[in-house]
This record gives sequence, C-alpha cells and structure tokens, in this order.
Amino acid sequence: MIAAGRSNTQIAAELYLSGKTVRNNVSTILAKLQAGDRANMIIRARDAGFGQSG
Repeated sequence: MIAAGRSNTQIAAELYLSGKTVRNNVSTILAKLQAGDRANMIIRARDAGFGQSG
C-alpha cells in the first residue's frame, strides 16, 4: 500500500487500524530497510515489484 502511494490515513482506513498503528509499522519498515524516508522506501518497494498493477 505504501508502494502504491497511499497515505498512513488511507492505509489505516482500508485495514481498519488506528493511524498510530500504521505510523509505528511504517517506522519499523523504514528502520529495517534503512531507507531513511518514505520516498526512498517507496522506490525500494517498487523496484522489488510491489505497488504495481497487473
């Protein structure tokens, strides 16, 4: 969902989670990928094939 460009609020609504839960999980993913920021994380995810339709 992040790779598709969705915001934390959109992800939270779609998955029936709180915004804080989504923020915490995004932070954990950023740390594990050592991505630095959301944009870098999206680039890495798309390069790996996530967030693409088809």
